[in-house]
Amino acid sequence: QRKIRNPRLSRSMSLRRLNRIVGHITADAKPDSVEAKRTSGKSSLSVTDNRTGKQIEVPIKNGVVKAKDFWKLGLRSYDPGYKNTAACTSRITFIDGNKGILRYRGIPIEVLAEKSTFIEVSYLLLHGYLPNAKQLAKFHQNIRRHSYLHEDLKKMMKSFRHDAHPMGMVISTISAMSTFHPEANPALQGQSVYKNKELRNQQIYRILGSITSIAAYALSHRAGKAFVNPSSDDMGYTENFMYMLDKIDNTGYRPHPKLARVLDILFILHADHEQNCSASGMRHLASSGVDVYTSVGGAASALYGPRHGGANEAVLKMLASIGDKSNIPSFIEKVKAKKVRLMGFGHRVYKNYDPRAKIVRKLAEEVFQIVGKEPLIEVAVELEKIALSDPFFVKRKLYPNVDFYSGLIYKALGFPPDFFTVLFTIPRTAGWLSHWNEFLDDPENVIVRPRQVYLGPVKEPYTNVRDRGNTPKSNIEGIVSAEQRRRYSAGRP
Repeated sequence: QRKIRNPRLSRSMSLRRLNRIVGHITADAKPDSVEAKRTSGKSSLSVTDNRTGKQIEVPIKNGVVKAKDFWKLGLRSYDPGYKNTAACTSRITFIDGNKGILRYRGIPIEVLAEKSTFIEVSYLLLHGYLPNAKQLAKFHQNIRRHSYLHEDLKKMMKSFRHDAHPMGMVISTISAMSTFHPEANPALQGQSVYKNKELRNQQIYRILGSITSIAAYALSHRAGKAFVNPSSDDMGYTENFMYMLDKIDNTGYRPHPKLARVLDILFILHADHEQNCSASGMRHLASSGVDVYTSVGGAASALYGPRHGGANEAVLKMLASIGDKSNIPSFIEKVKAKKVRLMGFGHRVYKNYDPRAKIVRKLAEEVFQIVGKEPLIEVAVELEKIALSDPFFVKRKLYPNVDFYSGLIYKALGFPPDFFTVLFTIPRTAGWLSHWNEFLDDPENVIVRPRQVYLGPVKEPYTNVRDRGNTPKSNIEGIVSAEQRRRYSAGRP
């Protein structure tokens, strides 16, 4: 006869069983939590390994535990994409994604965008405090003095194909700069070379000074224009950049001051963003002891990826595909059905409105008043309005990010879409150099060497090639052009 069990008792037994499987983990980092009141008030994590019954106490400091402490249990942490892993300590940028807060060295991004300049913000990121007037003038002067490129670098840039992608030219040129400064290369001068702070600062000035020239020359090369040297007049950082882009034959030419200011604010907003892909790449490369030019080139390569620096271009393509406000409802339905992606909304860090996006939207109006309204702005505004009122997106906390409106500004300013990532690279260079600077002074600075979870065969025998009859099928074919088929049709050359 079948025995009928009490469902409440069954649930209780299941919970006990689950607790035995999961183990007992008690966190008492918050003094006002229930668990803290039950313990001695220590900032620690008590862990029981149910496989062996072994218990360890892991210290909690600054809201984190050290992964290596779990090696006492023979365990490693597994975190693809580093979604919940702190790989370093930093004092540069603070982000509270839930509240939509971004601060450089403790100063809100909104305040810096309103009152500061990119050069001043670069000093802040690099040194940890705002400069006085004398320090700021000296800092800007040092950068300007390093804005001229070596003629051989110019020749190298001119050797690129006429249709070469600007980011490819920028990355290659930055990396090539290491060959012009062997005195600053740890591989040639020893690993202690960057302990010389003056030499270190010189490389910072060289990179911040030359990056605008490299970017301007990349765009000029694409357009078939002659390279314009930096202005000898007293111009601001972004003003001089626009001068190199736009001067043709007018010796007294100066860019529109309001447009230069808009670009300066955009540079401030993009200067740093904590441990993103490219900043982490900068630290990762620096940990090997490679020179700073190669490290910046590597960081820029990470930014070149469409998952990182190409988002604003993707937003522009999305808005163009929508075309008109009347098409937005059908587009929204396609997004919900996962037929298309909603670009420019959501962020790995922010679960609230990206504070930079609010600033960029205001800047867009200022630009349109000078150069004319970008037609796609109406589509963007209406799309934002509908998305922010739709429960589907509100529930998922999908808010506009900085890329949503910045691409429209760049388009209105006449920049081609494939140059957008270069405009991202210029200001982010200040952030990369700040992380490099901080990493070099970090006493916990060690070479980055993550581990893996190996899932392959433990041990396999070696068989002679003549005995490998039943090997698995693999696709080893490559793309063969019509030219190659013609060339090799006559047989082996």
